[in-house]
Amino acid sequence: MSAEQVSSLCEQLVKAVTVIMDPASTQRYRLEALKFCEEFKEKCPICVPCGLKLAEKTQTAIVRHFGLQILEHVVKFRWNNMPRLEKVYLKNNVMGLISSGTQSILEEESHIKDVLSRIVVEMIKREWPQHWPDMLKELDTLSKQGETQTELVMFILLRLAEDVVTFQTLPTQRRRDIQQTLTQNMEKIFSFLLTALQQNVNKYRRMKTDLAQEPKAQANCRVGMAALNTLAGYIDWVALSHITADNCKLLEMLCLLLNEPELQIGAAECLLIAVSRKGKLEDRKPLMVLFGDVAMHYILSAAQTADGEGLMEKHYVFLKRLCQVLCALGSQLCALLGSDSDVETPTNFGKYLDSFLAFTTHPSQFLRSSTQITWGALFRHEVLSRDPLLLAMIPKYLRASMTNLVKVGFPSKTDSASCEYSRFDFDSDEDFNAFFNSFRAQQGEVMRMACRLDPRTGFQMAGEWLKYQLTAPVDTGPMNSKTGEGLCSVFSPSFVQWDAMTFFSESVISQMFRTLDKDEIPVNDGIDLLQLVLNFETKDPLILSCVLTNVSALFPFVTYRPEYLPQVLSKLFASVTFEVIEESKFVMSVQAPRTRAVKNVRRHACSSIIKMCRDYPQLVLPNFEMLYNHVKQLLSNELLLTQMEKCALMEALVLISNQFKDYERQKAFLEELMAPVAGLWLSPEMQRVLSDPEAFISYVGADNKIADPVLEDPSGLNRSRISFCVYTILGVVKRARWPAATEEAKAGGFLVGYMPSGSPIYRNPCTEQVLKLLDNLLALIRTHNNLYMPEMVARLGETFAKALDMLDVEKNAILGLPQPLLELYDSPVYKTVLERMQGFFCTLYDNCFHILGNAGPSMQQDFYTVEGLATHLLSSAFINLNNIPDYRLRPMLRVFVKPLVLSCPSEYYETLVCPMLGPLFTYLHVRLSQKWQVINQRSMLCEDDAVDDNPESQEMLEEQLVRLLTREVMDLITVCCVSKKGVEHNTTAAVDGDDDEAMATEVTPPASAELTELGKCLMKQEDICTALLITAYTSLSWKDTLSCQRTTTQLCWPLLKQVLPGNLLPDAVSWFFTSVLKGLQTHGQHDGCMAALVHLAFQIYEALRPRYAELKAVMEQIPDIQRDSLEQFDSKLLNPTLQKVPCRSDGAAGLPASPQPPPFPARKLLQHIVSVCSDSLQPGGTVGMQHRLSSPSSNDLSLRGKGYFAQGCPGEQGVKMFEQSC
Repeated sequence: MSAEQVSSLCEQLVKAVTVIMDPASTQRYRLEALKFCEEFKEKCPICVPCGLKLAEKTQTAIVRHFGLQILEHVVKFRWNNMPRLEKVYLKNNVMGLISSGTQSILEEESHIKDVLSRIVVEMIKREWPQHWPDMLKELDTLSKQGETQTELVMFILLRLAEDVVTFQTLPTQRRRDIQQTLTQNMEKIFSFLLTALQQNVNKYRRMKTDLAQEPKAQANCRVGMAALNTLAGYIDWVALSHITADNCKLLEMLCLLLNEPELQIGAAECLLIAVSRKGKLEDRKPLMVLFGDVAMHYILSAAQTADGEGLMEKHYVFLKRLCQVLCALGSQLCALLGSDSDVETPTNFGKYLDSFLAFTTHPSQFLRSSTQITWGALFRHEVLSRDPLLLAMIPKYLRASMTNLVKVGFPSKTDSASCEYSRFDFDSDEDFNAFFNSFRAQQGEVMRMACRLDPRTGFQMAGEWLKYQLTAPVDTGPMNSKTGEGLCSVFSPSFVQWDAMTFFSESVISQMFRTLDKDEIPVNDGIDLLQLVLNFETKDPLILSCVLTNVSALFPFVTYRPEYLPQVLSKLFASVTFEVIEESKFVMSVQAPRTRAVKNVRRHACSSIIKMCRDYPQLVLPNFEMLYNHVKQLLSNELLLTQMEKCALMEALVLISNQFKDYERQKAFLEELMAPVAGLWLSPEMQRVLSDPEAFISYVGADNKIADPVLEDPSGLNRSRISFCVYTILGVVKRARWPAATEEAKAGGFLVGYMPSGSPIYRNPCTEQVLKLLDNLLALIRTHNNLYMPEMVARLGETFAKALDMLDVEKNAILGLPQPLLELYDSPVYKTVLERMQGFFCTLYDNCFHILGNAGPSMQQDFYTVEGLATHLLSSAFINLNNIPDYRLRPMLRVFVKPLVLSCPSEYYETLVCPMLGPLFTYLHVRLSQKWQVINQRSMLCEDDAVDDNPESQEMLEEQLVRLLTREVMDLITVCCVSKKGVEHNTTAAVDGDDDEAMATEVTPPASAELTELGKCLMKQEDICTALLITAYTSLSWKDTLSCQRTTTQLCWPLLKQVLPGNLLPDAVSWFFTSVLKGLQTHGQHDGCMAALVHLAFQIYEALRPRYAELKAVMEQIPDIQRDSLEQFDSKLLNPTLQKVPCRSDGAAGLPASPQPPPFPARKLLQHIVSVCSDSLQPGGTVGMQHRLSSPSSNDLSLRGKGYFAQGCPGEQGVKMFEQSC
């Protein structure tokens, strides 16, 4: 085609590009122009001359960019079909563009440079080294023409490393060829990079002060930055010898550049990558040169200069990089020191610690947090932890921590130097709060490590700080509490100091008791501190909560001086009834809403009492009567405590009663303690209320219409009575126990016999009392389930129409939305009566199932032998499940079914577990299948619609709930059926081996997982066996990756292996195998799932293909199957002389105990299967694949009318269940 035609076509292309980029163009013209340009790139035979003409530097930048895009398109999609001469022509012209077809380095647009470097890299990826052996020489020649060309060469080398090593965007063999050649030439490449960097930096330094030569200096600076960026792309993976060559010349240059403002960030990035390298310890030794005088001087002086020039983003980023460099240096030192290498503690270790401490005390909270992991590594190190320099640093670190623990630096505030830095690091106060909580927890760990080395210093500092806070005046700051004048808010200066001091004291004191011997504990000092705390009085709830934490932290000292226990109890009980505002100001019938801070104080006091009774029961036992009388006095006033507070105190009493070690005495005490509950729970009125849903709704007030939803709550007392009973039953069941020592249990009358296995059988002193209340508890659960029936929901009053809905806090947790982290602790908790009703139903439902879940471990055989227990549970806990929402079904499975089943002795599997789990598993399969079908249909309908990005949408909530319920169900089946002992679920795909076509199929075989005794018992029941198998294999194609991976690796094969000795129906075998292929179709894009599913597919095929030719027919249905590979694999599998498969009797005669990785012919075959399954996920691929894999299915009529198993499993009872569930 003539030059005129090229020019004419280029003119049209220029016009089209102008239309596309012109904001004034109409949508129609823009689309037409875009279509013209795309068709030109796809079809025109003269793309190369047109692209070159458009790329001339006389054109505008937009047109030049389009011309270069044409050339890139040609290289990427037409290169293999181009004649050799045309390739050379294009290559030479592109190199000519780099040589003379670009503007100067400071004028050229960055996107032009980018696309030009992309073109060269695409040619390199296709031609080098085989057909372009002189590529590096050509680039070197280009770089000698000037700064512009040198920068472009840097871009080419960087992009080449990224494509080949970092992102690996080319075929395996080509990647290996190029990387191998790069490695062979790495010495030349590094020499080129270092020379270019050094020469341009030297020129820049000479000319930067001369205004007349400023453009030239900037050009050299630009090349230096490009060289540093390119080095960063190579340092991460090249041999360490290149980094440390010539006496660490590269590291020396990087350290020098740390003081060059324009280049310091790039230099710090390179230095960080180099110092963070892993590898052989011997190769990493030279990195210790950075602890030398010169390197340390440059690093520290650069940090001081950057910090001294004020807060600028550029300087702050540089400081972060330097901090990371020091952290990485510390990690290298910890790795090298004390190992087999001959590395010694650096002479500049003290200077390093001082500089590191400077970052720990920097105003930036982010920089402070960045140092914590390294401090922990140093304090934990076997050699360095004994170094005098590090030991001398511990008091300084702890002193710094005292400052760092104070929660200041909120981005929205200006009360600290940290605030300005936080505005760079955090988008909101909530983000900062979440970060700081994590940072504080990390500091706590490191402080404990430091105190392990020097416990006395930490305790001394804690004591000084505590004494100071006890005597310091309260400073409420500008934000006073809304509760009353003179009270702190969460931002008050006094509270943030108290909060930090409390955390510090708690961390160091607990560590001191773990570290020091008993006779080394400073008891007198600790008791003095405890007395000061006990004598301290405050009406500020936030400060009082800190005081209680300090009481708990200092309580271990009471074990040395038991006479102080009454004072501690007195302090705690006073806090249990803490109020800011006197009750007399309010009408007694309406309890004044308390602030969150007040509620926290009361709960804190109750928790402290429980913790004290749990951890030091022998210490508290002599004061039991005093404790009991005090609790009875508090319980006598029904309005004084909440139901949770009452039950917490009763739990504490039960914990102490465990120390009676006398069955009759403890039984009598529990009978007396629970008498009020039993009287209320077993009363005729309560029995009527608990047994009748309508009466229950009326009793709790859910059918009322409330005029004032905040203050008016006429039925609140009724709800509190039910809650009190349930809380108490739960507390007693959880806490009442027999002595841990068998001899003590026998002497106290707790031991009643021995199991056939020799295990002792105990009786719980709470059994008689709890079993009396069991019928009404089951009635309440039945009633609660029936509340979800449509007719019962219709009876709810207008105010309470949403009383059974999910709480907002539950929704946020399920959707992963952040909770409001900065709650105003001083705001009264004015909950509406609807919120209180929602909380009542939610807590009541959970607590009832907690009782049943704890009943088995607590009462053991006395509970499991309750007459007709399975029937009672089926008629209460499992009634009306169709109407129970997913968010209520999940906790039932987790807190009731799982612990009940796992703690059940094997003697009761047949009478209790199987009758309960059979119908349950059947129902759960049906329910989940229907839910996933709805989700799949919804996603298919919405494919072409706009995606709802609202994370709080109802559809998203429902889908996430189904996902979580699926995981709960599959986890329940797994823990019931499979023993995980010695099983590691590693689904990491294999890396490239020597074989080009190696598949990522090497996962730890789940065949090593065996069925539990319960699993074997369940699999003997045909209805349960069928439900388990169908649920496990159907779930593989449900769109939940985590559930699929767990089920594949842990559950599917052990279940199937159990039924292989029998004669499976051919359609059933085909269905199992097809289910795995469907799983591949759904999850094949995820490496972990793909590897596990491929492994499972091979297990099934190798185990069952010799008996079932239908499996080969399933394989043949896969689109475009490579039949020669299939035939080769199939023949080897069927002919034992062609392969050696290690076999042993492992539940099924002649099956591989742990199937080996697929033989070579199968690798190529499965590579194709995986690619087809993955491709079917793309638009247009799903229908065909789905159609081929849709038969046979679990709905296939050929499976109906006969049992799932022709032989091998007892009975034909599974038919109805199978028809229903499928």
